[in-house]
Amino acid sequence: MQSAFLTLRRVRESSGWKLEQTAGGTMPFLGQDWRSPGWSWIKTEDGWKRCESWSRELERENNQRNLSHSIILNSDDEEIFSNEEQEYTSKKRKKDHFRNDTNTQCFYREKWIYVHKESTRERHGYCTLGEAFNRLDFSSAIQDVRRFNYVVKLLQLIAKSQLTSLSGVAQKNYFNILDKIVQKVLDDHQNPRLIKDLLQDLSSTLCILVRGVGKSVLVGNSNIWVCRLETVLAWQQQLQNLQMTKQVNDGLTLSDLPLHMLNNILYRFSDGWDIVTLGQVTPTLSALSEDRQLWKRLCQYHFAEKQFCRHLIVSEKGHVEWKLMYFVLEKHYPTREQYGDTLHFCRHCSILFWKDSGHPCTAADPDSCFMPVSPQHFIDLFRF
Repeated sequence: MQSAFLTLRRVRESSGWKLEQTAGGTMPFLGQDWRSPGWSWIKTEDGWKRCESWSRELERENNQRNLSHSIILNSDDEEIFSNEEQEYTSKKRKKDHFRNDTNTQCFYREKWIYVHKESTRERHGYCTLGEAFNRLDFSSAIQDVRRFNYVVKLLQLIAKSQLTSLSGVAQKNYFNILDKIVQKVLDDHQNPRLIKDLLQDLSSTLCILVRGVGKSVLVGNSNIWVCRLETVLAWQQQLQNLQMTKQVNDGLTLSDLPLHMLNNILYRFSDGWDIVTLGQVTPTLSALSEDRQLWKRLCQYHFAEKQFCRHLIVSEKGHVEWKLMYFVLEKHYPTREQYGDTLHFCRHCSILFWKDSGHPCTAADPDSCFMPVSPQHFIDLFRF
């Protein structure tokens, strides 16, 4: 039995526009969600018509898929069916991952942004962590040696606790910047330990989200997150297999410097692991890196007297083991963060900016309004 239905069409007459009922035609689209935008429509001489460029492509893809499946289902070979299903599943996961990466460049490159936490007559809404991460120019910041550690620390904090609070676009931007960071480390062989720690925290978070928590907290297809986890594991393997190439240089090397200059270099480090790593280069640096006064000053720089007095370690000869104390205290208390350059926040204008961005401050004394923003403070700015 053939059913008929009525459709409405707008017709223009001399007196104006009116609605006309016609029989037949195509059934209008009604989404399950009333907020659904529906299809795209264009106006022609014959009336409004639906744009079918994407729908035809998807229909053609579905027809090809259904055809291949019908051929498999008609076959008696179950092994072929199983292999084809596995291949199709693998292709679908790669396709979902590809679709996720097609628009990874859809972020801004702004030097400063206005941080508004509530709606006003001039501005509606509020600035989120994902929006700030998208708009600020972190992609170029990783190329600056002064800002590299700052961006890496920020990504590490987001990986630990804020990954699920990012929007889909912000998550794409996050993994895009992380990809650039990994490739930079693989090319110039600098700061591999920092990236290893970042990837370790990120992989732990992804394992919990994908396997333990489930799909409810994830934005996007679950296949995309599985592919992201596989990508992170592949990056970890690449960094694990990274080998430092010995540079041939006939000029002055680090070993040729006088002892007092080498000692002065060691006193400039604020990370104990960097001192240990540098001490493995030559026997001279190894002896200098064991200096008790060096590790004492490092403990005094990072920790308060009450903290290292609680974990006092004394040798059999009665000397304080400052080097051992540093690594013990590092497990119990956070160390002081030191960066070459950071983001700054203007308390007068409520603007977050890079220092060389030329922030247009309207205060009488702009320098008194500027405040450096640590990675943790950056995240705290967007907690409402």
